[in-house]
Amino acid sequence: MNSAAVALPLAVASPHRDRRDSVPARLALVAEVVRGGFLELWAHKLRSVLTLTLLMLGVFALVVLTSVIDGVVDKVQTGFAGLAWDGTAVLQARDPKTTEDQKRFAMSPGLRFDDLPRLTAPHPKVTAFLPRATKRTAVRVAGGTERAFVTGVTPDYAIFMNRPVALGRGLTADDARRRSTVAVVGATLASKLFGGADPVGRDVVIEGVPWRIVGVTAPLMIFSEELYYDANGLMVPLETYVVRIDANRTLTHLAVKLKAKTDLEEVSSALLSRARQAHHGIEDTEIKDLDAEAAKGYAQFMEEMRAWKVVVTSLAGTVLLVGGVGVLSVMLISYSSRRYEIGLRKAMGASDAEILFQFLLEALVLASLGALLGTVGGAFLCQKLSHFFPWGLVVNPLGLVSAWGVALGLALVFGLYPALRAARLSPMEAMR
Repeated sequence: MNSAAVALPLAVASPHRDRRDSVPARLALVAEVVRGGFLELWAHKLRSVLTLTLLMLGVFALVVLTSVIDGVVDKVQTGFAGLAWDGTAVLQARDPKTTEDQKRFAMSPGLRFDDLPRLTAPHPKVTAFLPRATKRTAVRVAGGTERAFVTGVTPDYAIFMNRPVALGRGLTADDARRRSTVAVVGATLASKLFGGADPVGRDVVIEGVPWRIVGVTAPLMIFSEELYYDANGLMVPLETYVVRIDANRTLTHLAVKLKAKTDLEEVSSALLSRARQAHHGIEDTEIKDLDAEAAKGYAQFMEEMRAWKVVVTSLAGTVLLVGGVGVLSVMLISYSSRRYEIGLRKAMGASDAEILFQFLLEALVLASLGALLGTVGGAFLCQKLSHFFPWGLVVNPLGLVSAWGVALGLALVFGLYPALRAARLSPMEAMR
């Protein structure tokens, strides 16, 4: 008798349970929960706006800032590559450190154009010698005068040091041999002197001598002093420079392109020896390893970027955490205002797990809506900022996934307490 009494309800209840557990029924429940979530948002507009704003700002900040940091890293990598400092060493004047050094260095003529025949004698482990001399002086055009950097270089300089010509032509061996008064103007200076007009074929006057502009360099990313000088100045044949611009024939430095980085020590020793012989035994020059300088600078930059990522992630995480507290507040209010509904659903057969699932799903709907708004806003801003970066600005997928993961995770954590209270509520107590 007892067995039959127990078996009968189970036999009756089983079809209802099966219908509730079916896929269509569960999809209908999810749709109802999503709709309920939107209704809750609409019913409490101010609170919803504040909660969604915080979640949106957290996701927006993570998406935008991680993407911008990626763009900055790409830009700096491009800039370091544009330096063309790989396998490059520089022979330059050494600063005196003592009074004795000052006395000895004063007896030396210094690094000069006349040293080049000795310094640039062929060496089996050197690809190219690239001397350079720079002077800041007035450059006069028909429309006015601009102070600019005039740099004497060899024809190979633009090729080995990555100074592409965008308009006209570069300096040639014939220009050097003839000591022609021709110049390749930097893109920035060309814009200052001629506006948007084509400067090729026009003349500028430097130190009272007219120079014909034969080319314009492509815009350069300024990552070194020399790049700044070249963008804001003119490059002329070194042979003409020492005759027309600088009677002292002083060189700024002599760059050396090595065939292999491992040859640096041997080549450095040979160059210092040649310079010592040219300067009557006075050791007033030194070698600077540009390749190592670039590697050191890039490592420092990446270290700073890692620190910025920590700061950005912490700020966005804090905003998302506050947004999670907002979700907790919304769900607690929802629990208090819907006790009768919860009791009614339980009286009609809803299980604790279904009520728990319903509340958690509502919290996820809230978080998803905020994350979606933040993602759309972040992607829009990234698109607007793209032209500031050499390879555009693409939304960082890792930042996007992290932002959504954190937002949804916080929604689950902060939505769990009100969900548990709703799940443990008895139907009698709820409908009382």
